[in-house]
Amino acid sequence: MTRTAFFISDGTGITAESLGRSLLAQFENVDIRMLTKPYIDSVDKARTLVEVINATAVRDGQEPIIIDTIVDETIRGVIREATGFKIDIFSTFLKPLEEELATRSTYSVGRTHSIGRDDVYMDRIHSVHFALDNDDGARTHQYDKADVILVGVSRCGKTPTSLYLALQFGIRAANYPLTEDDQDEDGTLKLPKALAQHRHKLFGLTIDPRRLAAIRHERRPNSRYSSMDQCAQEVGQAEALYRQLHIPYIDTTRFSVEEISTRMIAETGLTRRFSPR
Repeated sequence: MTRTAFFISDGTGITAESLGRSLLAQFENVDIRMLTKPYIDSVDKARTLVEVINATAVRDGQEPIIIDTIVDETIRGVIREATGFKIDIFSTFLKPLEEELATRSTYSVGRTHSIGRDDVYMDRIHSVHFALDNDDGARTHQYDKADVILVGVSRCGKTPTSLYLALQFGIRAANYPLTEDDQDEDGTLKLPKALAQHRHKLFGLTIDPRRLAAIRHERRPNSRYSSMDQCAQEVGQAEALYRQLHIPYIDTTRFSVEEISTRMIAETGLTRRFSPR
């Protein structure tokens, strides 16, 4: 039987969804249908949603799971009337914190994901622009401004990792693809000149050749680019270069972009300009 989980918020729903997905991911043997319901910021919207939740309970034959970050106590009271197993994040954690800090919470909607300080927000924007401008080796003359330069073969995850580092941590990440153009006459992969003076900023990504071939096949099916032999050769040469030059690297095959990024930060000691949102 499928259980339905509702992530409910009077703001963006990002906090409720992130925490809810993290909790429910621990139950791999349960089939869970997840629904995010943001901006439930009025009693009327809450009552309409309660009708949907109750109808879902009838349809599924089981109570839905309700995870909410509703700040307004009146709206929260309406949600409590729904048929379901309820996890009220704010009431669970804010009350003990109020007691510990000996003060009342401001109970402000959207504090976590609002723009907040202008300098932090602009840092985020500048970092994302930097990642886009320096994607795929586009502007190597800006590498002196980079916090980190990701290197690796084509389609191993450099671009999404760069953007995640920028968006979540304000890290200015460039990325450079290692290709056949970077080989010596004997076919040995060498460090490109554009990267030589920035070796201390380099971080390598690698990937299982079979996974790489599958990814490339979606882009260019039945081509030399996506062939198993080509993928195995490129990955082998990249890893040999990392070992030779003592470039730290990580295998992205079984890691999400979130895991890749946080592992990279932990290993290199990169400075976060702000905490993830």
